Amino acid sequence: MTTNSEPHRSELHRDDGLDGKVAVITGGASGIGRALAVAYARAGADTVVGYYPGDPHDVSETVDAVVAEGRRCVAVAVDVRSSEQVEALAQTAIDAFGRLDIAVAAAGILRRSSLSEMTDQRWADMLDVDLTGVVRLFRSTAQRMTTGGAMVAISSIAGGVYGWDDHAHYAAAKSGQAGLCRSLATELAPRGIRVNAVIPGLIETPQSLDADNSLGAEGLAAAVAGIPAGRVGRADDVARVIRFLTSDDSVYLTGQQVIVDGGLTVRWPE
Repeated sequence: MTTNSEPHRSELHRDDGLDGKVAVITGGASGIGRALAVAYARAGADTVVGYYPGDPHDVSETVDAVVAEGRRCVAVAVDVRSSEQVEALAQTAIDAFGRLDIAVAAAGILRRSSLSEMTDQRWADMLDVDLTGVVRLFRSTAQRMTTGGAMVAISSIAGGVYGWDDHAHYAAAKSGQAGLCRSLATELAPRGIRVNAVIPGLIETPQSLDADNSLGAEGLAAAVAGIPAGRVGRADDVARVIRFLTSDDSVYLTGQQVIVDGGLTVRWPE
């Protein structure tokens, strides 16, 4: 566990209800998870970030970035395939900050595999992290969440909108998050807890830059021609939307899928 000293209070007045709240984020060592921890810090919220011990990215950089914004961050090693470890992650928010208001499932894996190469184990491993891992996080945090909390699952344009050859297991897991969020949105609504999914388009992250399992740098550059916004997305583009979905500004929005893709999915094919 990695933590930091007490913060200095931001002088910036905010009215989105995030000031003083606590968010639990899996996949916080890099990409959208790291960007989100910083976005919450700028909104006055503290964070507990889960990171996978085998991740090559340094989670202390996330902690340092949050501290630089004047907020607190606790980093906890967690494998989302373990219910016990996810429970401990959620409890850390209570132990460290005394409350838990927000849960964001940003942890995920991406592996290329054609149908002919798709073993039962490859299929199960993908769903265990990218779908059941979300269930574990939402289950553990819901038990500790205050009234009026919010949850967000980070899905993908692959599965959430499009199919993707050689990635059927990934697309199945990501599309499954939509049904999960819609169902939990109705189940948890009496407690004032909102549940939504974000569907990122082509976003430059360590995962998308992996040429073996994803598009890689060259593939992302080539895809820009099909994006009306004229560029590949940044992690902060998605983080800002998640911050909105977990703020008071979206208090009447639940059970939805928000696509953040620079217009990619609405452009007429040329």
